[in-house]
This record gives sequence, structure tokens and C-alpha cells, in this order.
Amino acid sequence: MEDNSTDNAAKGPERAAGEIRAGTYVFQLYVSGITPKSLQAIENIKALCEEHLRGRYELQIIDVYRNPEQTRDARIVAAPTLIKQLPAPLRRFVGNLADKEHILFKLDLIPHDSSSELP
Repeated sequence: MEDNSTDNAAKGPERAAGEIRAGTYVFQLYVSGITPKSLQAIENIKALCEEHLRGRYELQIIDVYRNPEQTRDARIVAAPTLIKQLPAPLRRFVGNLADKEHILFKLDLIPHDSSSELP
């Protein structure tokens, strides 16, 4: 179920860094087949990207069953796993990506609201 379709027609992670526009986010989402959890993770990350990164992201969806070598090389131990390749630093998120605020914060797309923390 490898889906290389993206908002910007991804060519995959192996392409030269010079081909990626500045400010573009590059993601890889590892899923385990067509399961409800996988489909939810795909839906969640696509919605987040369209809302906050429209025109500035590339998303590659990789099925761990169909791409075991790539999965092993990326050191994936659970699915779904989202990897943000660019911009640096590399980040990993495991699960269905439903915690939108947490993901946006970790991607530096929203500031951390310290007023909501407990003392």
C-alpha cells in the first residue's frame, strides 16, 4: 500500500536535497496494511498537513508489510509511525496521530502554551 502521492508529487526520500523547496516539510508515514488504525493515522496527518502546511509538505505512506527493508532501515518498531525528515531535526511520532496539539507543538507549528500546565 505504498502511496507516494502528496500535495507536491513526492519523489521519495532518496532524491537530492536541492530538489526540495525551502520551507517544505517531508514526512514518511509507516502503516501496517489497511487497518482502521492505519487509515485513521493517514486521515489525521493529511488533515493536519492540509490545514497547517498546505502546499509546503510531502507525504510518503509506506506499508511495513510491503516494504520490510525500508521499514528495517528506518528502525520502525511500531505502526503507525510518522517520521518528519525535513526540516531538521528528525522527529518520530507513534500512534494514530490524533493528538493534533502535541504534533503541531513538536513540529514547531504552534508555540507552547505554558499557561495550560499544572504548577
